[in-house]
Amino acid sequence: MAHRHAHGPRSIDRLAYQSGMRRWNPVFKTVLAVGTLILCLAADRPAVSAAVILVLAALQKGKGRLPLRDYFGLLLVPLAFLLLGGAAVACDIVFAPAGDWNLRLPWFYVCADADSVRFAAALVLKALGAVSAMYLLALTTTACELVDVLRRAHLPPLLCELMYLIYRFVFVLLDMYGRMRQAAGARLGWRDFRTSCRSFGGTAGNLLVLSLRRSRIYADAMAARGYDGELRFLAEEKPVRGAQVLWMLLFWAALLALAAV
Repeated sequence: MAHRHAHGPRSIDRLAYQSGMRRWNPVFKTVLAVGTLILCLAADRPAVSAAVILVLAALQKGKGRLPLRDYFGLLLVPLAFLLLGGAAVACDIVFAPAGDWNLRLPWFYVCADADSVRFAAALVLKALGAVSAMYLLALTTTACELVDVLRRAHLPPLLCELMYLIYRFVFVLLDMYGRMRQAAGARLGWRDFRTSCRSFGGTAGNLLVLSLRRSRIYADAMAARGYDGELRFLAEEKPVRGAQVLWMLLFWAALLALAAV
């Protein structure tokens, strides 16, 4: 729990295993997340987007036992990109003052009006609601369960296995990079810009060589354990409760009611 504040693949995978919603049926969580995503995008209403963000944050806090500080900390990364994109949508570059607000720069004006700002704000809110729906799945469902759900959805087995193997190999690369970065730091490899560039180049080259070597080792290990071209996971039975389905339907009905207002 000491590293829950850290962001990235490691923290998301750890949070999925530690989530209080870990015992929920993965198919149900997938349906809930995808259905909420579709409603949020199709409604195209700021009230619906705000409701999705708030309700899913409360669900992560109440049922998932995820501190709101960590949850909103994870939302900050996509929010930064969304705000930059929203600013680009709201503002326009012209050579003469226009709109309700304008900022004079040496060769042009950056202008915006109330309608474009409202449109950009609604767009950012809708995208953040969609991200919240996907976080509901990513922060509560492990990779092997997601692969099992995709297999049940009749996705090609090869595609499912490649997704899982690539996802797991990311952690192998992160571990190797962390060790090499620590070793370079112990040798003062980051003391100035020139040395840092040299250390980064050497680390990148070694990472490529070691990743190829490690991939061969893992392939031999899988073959020694009877790998015949198909990954098989033991799926734990997690029944869907009637109260969960009822809550999902009521939540969707409330979103549809907000969209109709």
